[in-house]
Amino acid sequence: MNFWSQALVIARRDLRIEARAGEVTGVILPFAAIAVFVVPLATDTLTVRLADLGWPVYWLVSLLFGMSVALRNSATESPTQRRHLLLLGVDPVARFAGRAGAAAVLMIAVMSVTAPLMVLFYDPDGLPPIALWAGVVVLFSTGLAMLATLAGDVTVGLRARSMLAPLLVAPLAVPLVVGSARAVESVGRGTSTLGPLMLLVIADLGLAISAIVTAQPLEEATT
Repeated sequence: MNFWSQALVIARRDLRIEARAGEVTGVILPFAAIAVFVVPLATDTLTVRLADLGWPVYWLVSLLFGMSVALRNSATESPTQRRHLLLLGVDPVARFAGRAGAAAVLMIAVMSVTAPLMVLFYDPDGLPPIALWAGVVVLFSTGLAMLATLAGDVTVGLRARSMLAPLLVAPLAVPLVVGSARAVESVGRGTSTLGPLMLLVIADLGLAISAIVTAQPLEEATT
């Protein structure tokens, strides 16, 4: 099989595992939806407009629950499975691409559900065109999925993996959050979206290059 066929097989495997477990649809997605409604309860709605909270809450919820989706997805492989894939000749980069792709698909699904809930509840100002929102969501989800997959590979085998991986992902995800938030906010302000979109593209390219460079060494170190 070629590179993309291998990546597609890995992605399908992870999506089948998720479909059987149902954790994203049965646990993460409902909690993400609830979080959209709960956050305003911690603020004084008499002095803070809900419309001003809408997009910040959306990106915060997307980061927290998207990170949970991606990190959980990266932890589905056992060391034995990793060795079997290596013996079968699966390209480590293709394996990374498949796992990150599956995580990105699940994250896009979560963000697609929470977005209309946020619009309905907060009625934010300056809603972006659907095409722009979709592009930002894809770039954000792809970048966060790659980052979380890298963090999962770096911390594999460590006892404190469940604590260390989020600590690695959260600060490094700042460019993704900033770029996404500013791209959407620029619509309401009437400013150009080129700068924030370029930030997202550069962040995604940097993560992709990092994955290509480190995939083989990390594979050898953890098998």
